[in-house]
Amino acid sequence: MSTRGVRRLRRSELPVDTLELARYLIGKTLVHDLPTGRRSGRIVESEGYPPGDAAGHAFRGETPRNHSLFLRHGHCYVFFVYGSSFMMNVSSEEPGVGAGVLLRALEPLDGVEQMKRARRTARVNDLARGPGRLARAMQIDRRNDGADLCAAGPLWLGTAVRPTGAIGKSRRIGLTREVRRMYRSYERGNPCVSGPKRLREWISR
Repeated sequence: MSTRGVRRLRRSELPVDTLELARYLIGKTLVHDLPTGRRSGRIVESEGYPPGDAAGHAFRGETPRNHSLFLRHGHCYVFFVYGSSFMMNVSSEEPGVGAGVLLRALEPLDGVEQMKRARRTARVNDLARGPGRLARAMQIDRRNDGADLCAAGPLWLGTAVRPTGAIGKSRRIGLTREVRRMYRSYERGNPCVSGPKRLREWISR
């Protein structure tokens, strides 16, 4: 399956609410048009970091590093973590309100062979299973920070390529603060979703 026929999402289609956006993005498409070809995937897992969330990068206020989280909803915020991985968020509130949705996993669509080379694995389900793997597979880094994902540009959000399956929710993964918040959304039963099995089959809604 490819992204032929997928159109760019309009900003007016994105909920102006972090947790609603986290759920809304499940099943939608992330596209990166590169000189080497298109890479894309279905978003199958996300985590919301709403305003005032102590686990969010915007919690202590705006800085040059996290500025993109304070942009109008639908912009890209990229950060570097663990000394090895980039991770991608989508800004999720009105301008000046810091919040975002972390994209945690994709089901690969276009550019699978390029993703395999970037990730050095042939396991398709693992290519973008987890936020660091996602960024590497999609060739996303700090150069994409601040990109408008609803405007003309190489990195963008698109409509769904097929109907979305049942959506589950659970607590977030890998945190030391606000660990029990049920802010993670995912497509139930999708093999590209990350995390332990008990968090992949938590609860449907």
